[in-house]
Amino acid sequence: MFKVNEDYLKLPGSYLFSTIAKKVSAFTEANPDKKIIRLGIGDVTQPLCPAVINALHSAVDEMASADTFKGYAPDLGYEFLRETIRDKVFKPLGAQVEADEIFISDGAKSDSGNIQEIFSRDTKVAVCDPVYPVYVDTNVMGGRTGTYDAATGLWSNVIYMPCTADNDFVASLPTEVPDLIYLCFPNNPTGASITKARLQEWVDYANEHKAVIVYDAAYEAYISEEGVPHSIYECEGARTCAIEIRSFSKNAGFTGTRLGYTVVPKEIKTDDGVMLRDLWARRHGTKFNGAPYIIQKAGEAVFSEEGQKQTGEQIAYYMKNAAYIKNGLAEAGYSVYGGVNAPYIWLKTPDNMTSWEFFDFLLENANVVGTPGSGFGPSGEGYFRLTAFGSYENTVEAINRIKAL
Repeated sequence: MFKVNEDYLKLPGSYLFSTIAKKVSAFTEANPDKKIIRLGIGDVTQPLCPAVINALHSAVDEMASADTFKGYAPDLGYEFLRETIRDKVFKPLGAQVEADEIFISDGAKSDSGNIQEIFSRDTKVAVCDPVYPVYVDTNVMGGRTGTYDAATGLWSNVIYMPCTADNDFVASLPTEVPDLIYLCFPNNPTGASITKARLQEWVDYANEHKAVIVYDAAYEAYISEEGVPHSIYECEGARTCAIEIRSFSKNAGFTGTRLGYTVVPKEIKTDDGVMLRDLWARRHGTKFNGAPYIIQKAGEAVFSEEGQKQTGEQIAYYMKNAAYIKNGLAEAGYSVYGGVNAPYIWLKTPDNMTSWEFFDFLLENANVVGTPGSGFGPSGEGYFRLTAFGSYENTVEAINRIKAL
C-alpha cells in the first residue's frame, strides 16, 4: 500500500483563501439577490495596460512563423528580460545584480513556496507574525516546523517575530538565532513598510549569524515615501545573505498571465563554498520549463517608457482606493494601518470580535468580503485585512456600507 508524505497531514484545515471562497460561495448560494463586494483576495481588477497587450499580440504573431517560433524557454529565462530587469530595476537603485543571478518564473508565490527546498530539513525558520501563509505552510510540507498547537496557532520549531501596533508592525531582531528569515516589505498583510536603516540591521544580523534572508518585494512598486527601500540590495552586505523575490502580478496586473523572478546572488555560500545560486539553478532547471515566451515579452514591455507610465497609472488607481478605505474607516472610528506604501489596509476588529467573527459580520450585514487576520498567524487575531484592488466604485460602496453599520 502506498504511503503519503506525512508532513502534508500536519497542515491544519484548508488554505486560508480556499476557506474564504467556500464561505462566500455558501453565502451567495443562500442569498442570490445580494451584491457581494470582494476586498479579500489580493487580485487586481484593472485590465493589462496597452503596452503589455501590444507586446502579447506581437509575440503571438511571432509564434505563427517557423523562423521566429519559440519553444521551451531557457532555464533562467530569456536574456532580453533578465538584462532588462538588471538595467531598469536594480541599476537605478545602485544595487548590484547580475543577469545570471535572475531566475524568471511563473510568479512570486511559486518561488516563495519553493525556495525552502534548497535548505536542509533541520533549518531553523523565522517568520514575521502575522505573515503570508505560504511561507509557513511550505516549510510544514518540508518537514521543518515541528508540531502544531491548535490552541495557540504556533508551530513548535518556528521562530515567530510578533508584528504589532506597538512596534509599527515591523518585527524586532529575534533572540533565538534562525537559519532562514522571511521578510516581506511592503508587508502583506499589514501594509507596513521598513526604513533602509532598519533593513540594514536585518542584513547585518543575518551576516553576523550566517543566516539567509528571503526578502519578498512583491509590493515594492507601491512605495510612495522617501527612505523606504525598494530592494534589499540597496543595503550594504545584502549580496552575501539575501535572496529577493519579485512579482509582475501587482505592479503590472499579471495575476492571470503569471510572471515573477527571484534573485540569488553568487556570494551566498555555505561554509564549504556551495553557492545557493547553483542549487536554485539545479532545482529550477529540473522542475520548471520556463515562463512562456509571449509572457516574458509582455514582462519586458512593462519596463518600456509607455509600460512604466501606464502601470504607474494603475498603481495610482489602486492607491486612491487604499486612501479611501483608510480614511473612511478612520472616520467611522476604526483603528487602521497600512495603505500608504502598500495596497493593503489592516484594521482592528471592533467590539472585541475575533477576526472570523468580524468576517461573518461584514459578509452578512454589509455583504463585503475581507480576510481574517488570524489566517496570517497568531498575532493577526483581532485584526482584518482589506485590499485596494477592487474598482473605485465598488470600493466606495463597500466602505459606505461598513460606515452605515
